[in-house]
Amino acid sequence: MSTKTDGTFDLTSFEPEVLDEGPGAALGRVRITKAFQGGLVGTSTVHMLSVADVEGSPVAYVAVERFTGELDGRKGSFVLQHSAPGSQGEKLAIRVVQGTGSGDLAGITGDLAIIRSEDGGHSYVLEYTLG
Repeated sequence: MSTKTDGTFDLTSFEPEVLDEGPGAALGRVRITKAFQGGLVGTSTVHMLSVADVEGSPVAYVAVERFTGELDGRKGSFVLQHSAPGSQGEKLAIRVVQGTGSGDLAGITGDLAIIRSEDGGHSYVLEYTLG
């Protein structure tokens, strides 16, 4: 049986680096840190590889993110895998990487959705199961 939890997060740092700037696209790496409130209380570090179009707008990315803190009062950590293919009709997918849960979060599986509001704020919904 899965459980849903939600809340908000803030980006506390955003450190981009261009790796390859060529015709049609730029390839980059970004390190991001976040602070979570709500069902998730804690911090995370994201390591992202991205593709930007000639105007500099992101069009695709993959990332791994380690969350450390509490989930609905349970302490531990887990890793999320992000995939945003960038093709029309395909959407961002974020899932808990099986086997990465520690502490009270050992055995966690699930999916995370990110919602970006018009004012630039971020919220999330995590649907998870603890094994």
